[in-house]
Parts: sequence; structure tokens; C-alpha cells
Amino acid sequence: MVEAAAGATLESADILQIMRCLPHRYPFLLIDRIIDIRGDESCIGVKNVTINEPQFQGHFPERPVMPGVLLIEAMAQTAGVIAARAQGEVDRPRLVYFATIDSAKFRKPVTPGDRVEFHMTKTAQKRNIWWYSGRALVEGTLVCEAQISAMMSV
Repeated sequence: MVEAAAGATLESADILQIMRCLPHRYPFLLIDRIIDIRGDESCIGVKNVTINEPQFQGHFPERPVMPGVLLIEAMAQTAGVIAARAQGEVDRPRLVYFATIDSAKFRKPVTPGDRVEFHMTKTAQKRNIWWYSGRALVEGTLVCEAQISAMMSV
């Protein structure tokens, strides 16, 4: 843990911790690390995009572009990890299901070699449903944004 300004505690999660929280595995686990975790309030997920990923065989062979739906999925996985962690330890990864995707906007293509940061901020929670606002950035440039909600199995 790292101590942040104003007394807030920042945490991170490596790939092994992510896999303890989510059931996703290759090729559908889309985040490599989570940094700056503040409980279930906010965090930043990190994805290092490489040409070796299966989606680039067909999207598009001459100009590989990360599909927008996978950017949204990576946002959801990032939010799912911090929501699952807030529920405490369990003996198996929790299932997290999409409930809504709103106001999705794709601003710029993401290509192999990019490092995408998924900035997720909780906007509401009711029982086992979380709402998050997300922004995906590459080198500080906004590439995607969306409002999502997810329901977690109990």
C-alpha cells in the first residue's frame, strides 16, 4: 500500500489478484494491473495492448484496431475487481454481469503498442448493483468513455 495525499490509501492489484476476483481468463481477461485503488470508489485499470492478441487476426489484419466492445469490457472488468474486493474474500472468483452500458463514445482507435488506462469512478451502488463512470486514456488522450452498471452474484 502507498499512502496518498489527504490521508487516502492507494492500493494496487497485480494479475494474480485480478484472477482471484474475476472468473475471466485468456483470451478474455483484458486488464493486466489495477493501480490507485480507493476502496470501491475509483481506480485505474491498465491494459498493455499487443499484436499477439487474437482479435487482431480479424480486426483488422491490415490495420489492427482494438474493438470498442473490448474497451468497454475492460472498463467493466476494472470496475468488477474493485467491487468484488469491496465484498471481501471468497473461495472462488465472483461472477459480475453487465446490467447497462450508456453514453458509450469512441474517440480514437487503440492499436498494438498502446497502454490503455481505464479510469473508473463509482457513481452509485444499491445492494449488489454498482454504477461506474469510465474513461479510457492512451498517453493522456481520451479514446473511449461510457457509463456502465453491473450486478454481482452473491
